[in-house]
Amino acid sequence: MRDRATIALTTVVVDDEQLACDELAYLLKDFPEVDVLATGSNGLQAVELIRKLEPELVFLDVNMPGLDGMGVVRQLRENREDLPQFIFVTAYEQHAVEAFRLEATDYLLKPVDKGRLAATIERARRNVLDKKAPEPAAAAKSPGATPRNKLMVRANNRYLIVDANDVIYATIDDGLITLVTTAFDGHSNYRTIEELQANLDREMFWRVHRSFLVNINRIKEVVPWFKSSYQLRMDDRKHTEVPVSRVQTRRLRELFKL
Repeated sequence: MRDRATIALTTVVVDDEQLACDELAYLLKDFPEVDVLATGSNGLQAVELIRKLEPELVFLDVNMPGLDGMGVVRQLRENREDLPQFIFVTAYEQHAVEAFRLEATDYLLKPVDKGRLAATIERARRNVLDKKAPEPAAAAKSPGATPRNKLMVRANNRYLIVDANDVIYATIDDGLITLVTTAFDGHSNYRTIEELQANLDREMFWRVHRSFLVNINRIKEVVPWFKSSYQLRMDDRKHTEVPVSRVQTRRLRELFKL
């Protein structure tokens, strides 16, 4: 992770009151450590933006039509392991307890005080730095760790052993990891993408998106997408297109000299 001089927390702001949304986005312009990717106006839009943009930080109103702020967090927690930091911004005090039960980073009352906002952003920044920093035990272990060359895959009621080189990509949905190989598709017994990646060669397997781990040697084509983003067309039978998160776009450019 880069230091404070260069880091910018990728951020989404969602509020059904357009004026409140605009005011907060305007306030955030004074914080170079915050990069507002997009704004939204309701809970369903919040879920869509978070899944598509994978921000590190989300400012979220509580009372919104369709799906409220608390519902946004609950829905995302059902299907995802690695969520952004949520900061609830609301005019109502009574939801604070529930917000912190959902592990919110902070709970701000409208109108937002700039000094209070600065303290919240600093807390979020430190949380991101702490999360990205390798644990001492893991750092000490990694040089001597031996990646697995073989993986077990469940397919058609059979337990098949495949060479790691033959895995094209892995994806997770509702807590179930699907492995797509050169010969067949099946499911892994690993519980998370992180756990799977930790047992593979990190030089070969790249976490391009929260939900996707790809074999770099099985990328067939880099496909330009909207707003300077990319997708990877993989070398499987369906030529699956895998999204590259904004966070990983820089590595993609370096890897393929884009």
